[in-house]
Amino acid sequence: MNSLYRDRRLYLLLVANLFSSVGTGITMTAVPWLLVQKPDGGTWFGYMSTMMTIAMLLLTPYVGMWIDHMSRKAILMFGETMGLVIAAMFALYGMMGTEYHIWHLVILFASGSLYYFLFYPTIFAFNQEVFHPDQYKTLNGIMEIQGQLATVISGGAASLLLTKVPLYSILWLDACTYVAAIVCLFFIPYQRSARNGGTHSFWTKMAEGYHYMKARPLLFCFLLASLMPFIGVMMTNYLHPIYITNVLKEDSSVYGIQSMVYGIGAALAGVIVPLWLRKIKTEVSITITVFMYALAMTMFLLVKNTWIFYVLVSLTAFGNAGTRVARSSLMMERIPNEKIGRVDGLFRAIGFLIRSALLSVFTGLVSFRHVLIPYAILSGLLIISGLLVIRTGESVKKEQVHLTPTG
Repeated sequence: MNSLYRDRRLYLLLVANLFSSVGTGITMTAVPWLLVQKPDGGTWFGYMSTMMTIAMLLLTPYVGMWIDHMSRKAILMFGETMGLVIAAMFALYGMMGTEYHIWHLVILFASGSLYYFLFYPTIFAFNQEVFHPDQYKTLNGIMEIQGQLATVISGGAASLLLTKVPLYSILWLDACTYVAAIVCLFFIPYQRSARNGGTHSFWTKMAEGYHYMKARPLLFCFLLASLMPFIGVMMTNYLHPIYITNVLKEDSSVYGIQSMVYGIGAALAGVIVPLWLRKIKTEVSITITVFMYALAMTMFLLVKNTWIFYVLVSLTAFGNAGTRVARSSLMMERIPNEKIGRVDGLFRAIGFLIRSALLSVFTGLVSFRHVLIPYAILSGLLIISGLLVIRTGESVKKEQVHLTPTG
């Protein structure tokens, strides 16, 4: 365990991740804000968000297969290089005194979205490949803390820079962070593990993630149910501002504070959950954090007080981040590295579909001022997910024993 803290690769990875996350995070905060200030910018932003969701859903199986059949380090460096090129090009464009039009901002938003879309599943598979299984739990906890730190830094920096400097200066800063990330990634020692490519057809290889999980229905149900807190967070990112305005009758300062409270709760999970996992089973930890999230989601319906709202936000943060740390560790331990990209891609695709369906329903309900009904739906889904986690958790390990490692 302690060997992880003496591993030079960990620190290079954290610095690379921090730089690229902060740089991209600042840009991805600034660009939507600038976009909605343009005439019809809000409409364009809505269209672009929808189009990117559809595009990422369609690309998910391909990305999963690329991750499983190519060098993960090369994919990461490709993503950073493309981010650098795009940021530098648009920064130069702005330096020439030319005004940024809607289509410029749309391209920047799309490229940032695709960067995140490629980066997170690749870094997940890269970490599993590079580090020892004994280090997974601690590693995932550290990555969670680093992710929250990057979010806080990028959010704070964006709020300061947006009113002080032009967009091209922000893009130059983004480009510099990509350079720093590329340098750090370059110096991470990497020996690509042997992966059996086989002689199967393209479509057969792409479907391997589905077939792997089909042979393990209990593990599939467990991992799908434990994905629900993350989907809940995606939905509350949309719902919380409306809840604060219409239910709590508070202003934007409450939204800013809740973002900070969320970061603290998630960072605490990154510290505490790896310690839990030394004492209790991973499945038990996931059960606790899923129910913690479900309980907090239910309490949003019952208690309408600003200070209690902050407490509930911290509980949802801990529940989601704690579930993610343990769930990521479980996937790294149970799923072969040569299939992890496609299996992870399967769950990401299902997550996209669930989020799209819920967002469509919630948008309609909110338009009729039924703000609390979406919270009730999420509460019900999370309680069902918690029960499913309990039901399948004990059987997951038994199912694994009766199957070969590669299925």
